[in-house]
Amino acid sequence: MWPESADAKQTANTVTPLRSGLTTGSCATACAVAAARKLLFDESISCASIILPKGKIVDLPIVYLAPAGAGVLAKTIKDAGDDPDVTHGATVFVHLALSANSGMHFRAERGVGTVTRSGLALAVGEPAINPVPRQMISQHLQGIAAGADYHGGFDIGIGIENGEVLALKTMNPRLGILGGLSVLGTSGIVRPFSCSAYIASIHQGIDVAASNGYGHIAASTGNQSEDFIRGHYQLDDMALIEMGDFVGAVLKYLRRKSIAKLSICGGFGKISKLAAGHLDLHSRASNIDFMQLADWAAQAGANDALCSQVKNANTSIEALNLCDAAGLDLAAVVCNQALIQARRIVPHTTELEVWAINRRGEVVGHAGDFVAKNTALVQ
Repeated sequence: MWPESADAKQTANTVTPLRSGLTTGSCATACAVAAARKLLFDESISCASIILPKGKIVDLPIVYLAPAGAGVLAKTIKDAGDDPDVTHGATVFVHLALSANSGMHFRAERGVGTVTRSGLALAVGEPAINPVPRQMISQHLQGIAAGADYHGGFDIGIGIENGEVLALKTMNPRLGILGGLSVLGTSGIVRPFSCSAYIASIHQGIDVAASNGYGHIAASTGNQSEDFIRGHYQLDDMALIEMGDFVGAVLKYLRRKSIAKLSICGGFGKISKLAAGHLDLHSRASNIDFMQLADWAAQAGANDALCSQVKNANTSIEALNLCDAAGLDLAAVVCNQALIQARRIVPHTTELEVWAINRRGEVVGHAGDFVAKNTALVQ
């Protein structure tokens, strides 16, 4: 889960271009290609070329290729580029065998999970191999089979070494994907810091909660905020969404996924970024706006001297503490402004509220729909 990090002021730095990587789905496709060529043509390749969904051709190294039982085992090492991907460096493998039954028969090997809850793109009981990777693998195997004049089917076992352990660092257990990781990918490419897989997990989490009858979900930015909101409402894990910095992914998704109530909970600094209109709360995408905090402090009743102190604060928590010491509720103003920003995206069919906590996990501010409807701060 994303941490509740300190939010010191930042200076502009020269940004080095980030390197893209390839998804687990692309890795599994490359392994399937290598294994199929070994099975049907007795070729031992050290590099597999695959075609991504948008037509780009990429080459992936095959680090292991050998007969295994009635089939062939092929392995590659996932390179996620500069994306903070939990599976970067993991070994993805495919155990491929010919099948007397026509078609593609996917199964999870060690390190790949199984779907146990409704609400995902896959049925309960299915291996957690998402639709696009299945399609990629199927198309490549069909092409190789045609070239070999082979008309039978394939048994495709996909695994990820140490995936059972890596999965504990993801949202899979909460989504009801048990026993390992998911084989993901929609474009075949991991865009650095786009965190598309993480956003997809957020959407899946909302889907699972809604499908299982949870009308109230809570999206949190980190461990402390989740612990608070869970305890405050006694929510089940399935109703808790680990949104990290991607509040926009939650808010925009509710335009097409109906939920009765959404609680947003985060550190005060993160909530102040939402209040300023930012939908990506990570420091790479947005900074604390201390000039804006000073304006909000003035709305809360701060005099010029205190506003000047807020403008020159090192962190948002220091600004908050300065106002608290003066008996002014800066957090209430910030939460209300965050609520206003969120409401601009979330349909009015969803009840909405915002909570802010400090670094000790204590509540410092709250705003609900009834506040936004009755305040002069509404714009």
